[in-house]
Amino acid sequence: MKDASKPFNPHAVAAPADADARNWVDRYAPAAAKPYLRLMRADRPIGSWLLLLPCWWGLALGAAADGANWPLLAWQGALFFIGAFVMRGAGCAYNDIVDRDFDAKVERTALRPIPSGQISLRNAWAFLVALCLVGLVVLLQFNPFTIFLGLASLGLVAAYPFMKRITWWPQAWLGLTFNWGALMGYAAVTGKLSISTALLYVAGIFWTLGYDTIYAHQDKEDDALIGVKSSARRLGEKTKPALWLFFGAVIALFAVAGLLESFSAFYFIALAPAALHFTWQARSVDIDAPGSCLAIFKSNREAGLLLLAALLLEAALRSA
Repeated sequence: MKDASKPFNPHAVAAPADADARNWVDRYAPAAAKPYLRLMRADRPIGSWLLLLPCWWGLALGAAADGANWPLLAWQGALFFIGAFVMRGAGCAYNDIVDRDFDAKVERTALRPIPSGQISLRNAWAFLVALCLVGLVVLLQFNPFTIFLGLASLGLVAAYPFMKRITWWPQAWLGLTFNWGALMGYAAVTGKLSISTALLYVAGIFWTLGYDTIYAHQDKEDDALIGVKSSARRLGEKTKPALWLFFGAVIALFAVAGLLESFSAFYFIALAPAALHFTWQARSVDIDAPGSCLAIFKSNREAGLLLLAALLLEAALRSA
């Protein structure tokens, strides 16, 4: 690993292997800002989408259940958009601080700002604190119960980087963490939680198990060498059958949530495109081809948006 105290030329650092070579950070960001934007994965926005979409699911479910105040919903949706971008960045910075030695040994992550020497450990901590303060300002715009839920998620976030050391299922812990926004989104609209919200949260956990297992197959050889555990290594050749289970559970739980809320038939019909998308993922992914794994993983933004569309359709029908 490089000595973080040595000066570096940000123009000489190639984009990470899992970033688009034409991403906006590399093309437009000032040189001094690039390492910090890379630290928060601004060059790879898919993670922000995967954190944001459960928040919007919760908002849409709350709007469908308790009535949609569309201007307020738009404002809350914008707050979650900012919060997801900032807090995903904070989570990535924290993860990279904890995993800096592991990242230096894995080809896909060796160019990350800390192991490559672009950012010192001290500066990484300072940047992390700054991101958390911005996230706190956003969180304080919500009602007290939503604020409580947001603060309660910090324990999950803090523990996540260590899960790959102690369990074969760190992807499940990521699911607990990344889908907490479903609870927060619903609470932001209604000031409470419900059984249907819990079902969306569990659906999100299964969703994360699916997409992050696919993602983890990119690193399975390096992970085996350095002793990092993952659901990809645990499932191995059983991954594709497991994907049918994970993604099938997502659709089933969304359907049960709709039944509990007495949603219209249009909602259940609107779940069909998401089901077809998950079918395509499970059938198409080549777990031994990193390029296939990355492409299918990224397609989960569309999967999450399709699920959101079903919830928004029901909210619109009920408010009409």
